[in-house]
Amino acid sequence: MQRTLIKICGITSVRDARVAADAGADAIGLVFYPPSPRAVSLEQAREIVASLPPFVTVVALFVDASEDAIHGILRAVPIDWLQFHGEESADFCAAFQRPWMKALRVAPGLDLTAAAGSYAGARALLLDSYRPGVPGGTGERFDWSRVPAQLPRPLVLAGGLDADNVASAIAQVRPAAVDVSGGVEARKGVKDPARIQQFIAAVRAADASQGQQQ
Repeated sequence: MQRTLIKICGITSVRDARVAADAGADAIGLVFYPPSPRAVSLEQAREIVASLPPFVTVVALFVDASEDAIHGILRAVPIDWLQFHGEESADFCAAFQRPWMKALRVAPGLDLTAAAGSYAGARALLLDSYRPGVPGGTGERFDWSRVPAQLPRPLVLAGGLDADNVASAIAQVRPAAVDVSGGVEARKGVKDPARIQQFIAAVRAADASQGQQQ
């Protein structure tokens, strides 16, 4: 049975990190993009990472940050993966000796197969909803039928996911992982423990259903 990995993004507190980990999340996301309501400081990030149990992956999210800024964060905070949401080139993404994924916003007319081919070195590709001028975290879903049957790298599905629709997303897209932020929040930057638990339970139920159908 395929097990869909789960990332809870936009974690801003030790409490929310522990709730996500205790509920069974595989990874948490820390946003290092100051305009975001979910952005964290270095001090917050260090406290959050120190609170996590073993084997929970820590992903740092950047949007067109400078190379120096990223290196500074990596020196200060134990980060496992990098996630790039801006216009970063593949060479830039690969410059930090960490596994990385590139977010592709599914804009009208975007050729996802061609765009994915530009990031052959990525360990994964994250597909997110498109809104002009907003690099992510819109809380909106895109048309999952636009996802190609085959992409060159494992797929992480994001964009408007919640406990009510994630099973349909998994059945239709069969992603390697799902990434949720707004869909498990009480308000921007503050997670709702019940919604996190419901989301993870919905993913596990979807996995079990897919396994029964195989």
